[in-house]
Amino acid sequence: MSTQLPEDFRCPISLEIMSDPVILSSGHTFDRSSIQRWIDAGHRTCPITKLPLPDHPSLIPNHALRSLISNFGLIPTPSSRPDPGPKPEANALVAALTSRSSPLEIKLESLTRLTKLSNRDPGFRRRLTESGTVSVVLNCVDSDNGLLRERALSLLLNLSLDDDGKVGLVAEGAISKIVGALRADSADCRALAATIITSLAVVEVNKATIGEYPFAISVLISLLRDGNGREKKEAATALFAICSFPENRKRAAANGSVPILIRAADSGLERAVEVLAMLAKCREGREVMESERICVEVRRQGVLDMCIRLLEDDNEKIRRNATSLAQLLQGDPNC
Repeated sequence: MSTQLPEDFRCPISLEIMSDPVILSSGHTFDRSSIQRWIDAGHRTCPITKLPLPDHPSLIPNHALRSLISNFGLIPTPSSRPDPGPKPEANALVAALTSRSSPLEIKLESLTRLTKLSNRDPGFRRRLTESGTVSVVLNCVDSDNGLLRERALSLLLNLSLDDDGKVGLVAEGAISKIVGALRADSADCRALAATIITSLAVVEVNKATIGEYPFAISVLISLLRDGNGREKKEAATALFAICSFPENRKRAAANGSVPILIRAADSGLERAVEVLAMLAKCREGREVMESERICVEVRRQGVLDMCIRLLEDDNEKIRRNATSLAQLLQGDPNC
């Protein structure tokens, strides 16, 4: 029977079925007792990736995986370890979101209140994330009601402010819901979804996950092409965030981003030039830019001038990328 279980159910350390799966900041899941022993022994690296961990690593409950294991009847329902969860008011607000009998107005008010409570309270955000509220919020993001979706996205953005929350949201399956919201009817929803992508991409492991998700990059490129001013800005910022991961630069180039970025840059969007500078760091991006048609268009539309202005930016990374792009556009053979 045990040999038929998914390998993901087993802790990478103990190789036993996990009873309390938790996520490290590296994005990998372990059984709480096993990873806690690893940390208590003085280790400050992820057992799998060997990436460094903070001095006091956070262990984020993997509710989605725990639910899957429970469906196999492998985790007994806890009776002696109650979940403290968020404060009582929040419990009532979350309950209103999950109740089928709650009218739309009550759900909207609950989301608004939760967003306000979580805005400046990291502890409250952590308790919400650890109590399983994320799945409830993601269900609202998937709603057909545009206003409910928008308010759920606002709360999701707050929950993504902390690094632990960023990892936990991705583990809960947030990417699929956010990519769906990038295609929503509401411009505000689309802009919010792009902002959340930027927030999640602060954590390195999430950049790879976002880039690998079907249509994530192509939808951002479409938003940059067709969106309003705010949407274009947020889409370009999201692309800049995820394209610091090398494979995502190749994906962006392959999805036709270069001419769209050039047009956006010509309209005055500096962030689009910064993305172009990032794409110039990969062979696929350079091949597109080096084509005669694109280079002529770049020079004609003044993108090179904007790129040169970025050489004075306060951010060293932006200056370095702008230097590479300027050399490429000027035909430097050593670029």
